[in-house]
Amino acid sequence: MGMMETGVIAIGAFAVLSVLYVLLAGSSASKTTQRRLQAVRYRHSESADAKVESQLKKAIASRRPRLNYAAGSKSRKEALAMRLDRTGKNWTVSQYFYASLGLLLLVAIVMFLKTGSLPLSLAVGLIIGAGLPHLVVGYLVKRRTNAFTVKFPDGIELLVRGLRSGLPVTETLSVVAQEVPGPVGEEFRGIVERIKIGRTMEESLQETGDRLGIPEFNFFCITLAIQRETGGNLAETLSNLADVLRKRAQMKLKIRAMSSESKASAYIVGALPFVVFTMIWWINPGYLNGFFTDDRLIIVGIGGFIWMCIGAFIMAKMVSFEI
Repeated sequence: MGMMETGVIAIGAFAVLSVLYVLLAGSSASKTTQRRLQAVRYRHSESADAKVESQLKKAIASRRPRLNYAAGSKSRKEALAMRLDRTGKNWTVSQYFYASLGLLLLVAIVMFLKTGSLPLSLAVGLIIGAGLPHLVVGYLVKRRTNAFTVKFPDGIELLVRGLRSGLPVTETLSVVAQEVPGPVGEEFRGIVERIKIGRTMEESLQETGDRLGIPEFNFFCITLAIQRETGGNLAETLSNLADVLRKRAQMKLKIRAMSSESKASAYIVGALPFVVFTMIWWINPGYLNGFFTDDRLIIVGIGGFIWMCIGAFIMAKMVSFEI
């Protein structure tokens, strides 16, 4: 079996993965109909609660990333730049591409010196060079997002205390920027700086919300916008919002605790084949050399890897809950 057949099989496997992703991630007709009915109900309802819920749903839906595009971006390059900005690091798109290319070449050279198979070396280098930086950036974004959501209710409560003491909103934002450590203080300092150079508070909050893409901050922005339009006690409204955000965090922790056993089992089962393969290759390299030279074994290995990826994707979807 030549390289042409190998390429055809690889393309077919990729097509199967794409179809499975569309089937599992796509929305059904019933869900689409339900969303349309809710939109009509919100549009013609006279209830203030319904209108607020409508605004919140629109804010979350407009900032939810789709496929490889980040919310608010128009191109893949812009989406990547926004994703790098969410890490809190001063990384640029060019640095990201140079790091990925260097990692690709390094892994490909090491694999070629070890196996002597150029197609396999390029494939492994491409997978690691493209996948590892993506995972690292995703980990940093998730870590910064978690740090923000943990301290954000404290920042809102500090804002409430400032409002109740008689300070205006802009002054309380400055207090939060100075007193709350971590990502919350950094983002609020950016908001205060934009207000000082002439931007309105709504525009500054909207820009920060688009950059962060965090639902909790979107709730905060919509709360301030609605309060400006309808009036009312802003301190009481923000106090209730802080309580809601703390309850959301508690619910997330409960879900994480309930699904931790399943996740641990999935990690062990998913890592076991790679651990065993690495141990056997380290002890007796000649026993597994066929996986790097024989086209049939290469196809079997690629097929097994693809099916493991499908299983990991399905398990990740099963334990992923949106609150």
